[in-house]
Amino acid sequence: MADKEELNLRQANPHRAWYVIHTYSGYENKVKANLERLMHSASMSEMIFNVVVPVENEIEVKDGKEKVVPRKVFPGYVLVDMIVDEHSWYVVRNTTGVTGFVGSEKHPIPLTAEEAERILSGSVGGAPKRRAKVDVGDTVRIISGAFEDYAGKITSIDTSSMRVQVDVDGTPLDVEIDQVERI
Repeated sequence: MADKEELNLRQANPHRAWYVIHTYSGYENKVKANLERLMHSASMSEMIFNVVVPVENEIEVKDGKEKVVPRKVFPGYVLVDMIVDEHSWYVVRNTTGVTGFVGSEKHPIPLTAEEAERILSGSVGGAPKRRAKVDVGDTVRIISGAFEDYAGKITSIDTSSMRVQVDVDGTPLDVEIDQVERI
């Protein structure tokens, strides 16, 4: 978004902006594909410029193995770089899977340049984040290791080392995150 060509295009057309579209949950990629199809059609090629489903990569641990998985940053939402007029608003609003624009019913509110930059830069690349499948305060059962079958509450999570501290009858136990399951 910060490249000179796009900046020049935005200055040439001040009505062009990023808008947030609400979709049915799980339909984000289908809506993106439908809008991209529209974007390449003759009637919308000068109105819709880009469609993005913001995602960030996360490291998930399953069965002791790390796997990088994309996670939608804003489930149920899609960003569209477009010029809104009555026709383009109607076409996008009536695209399969779209429930509406963020904003008032007839007047969508564009993102500010700073908001769009922050969202788009966060969804492009970057180091994957580690994700824990449990939260502090969860009651868990230890499923492997020396403390197998003990149950307790999680008191802390260290996502960098993927370890949790479990309070079992007043005794803090430090175990790997994949050794516990929520009960």
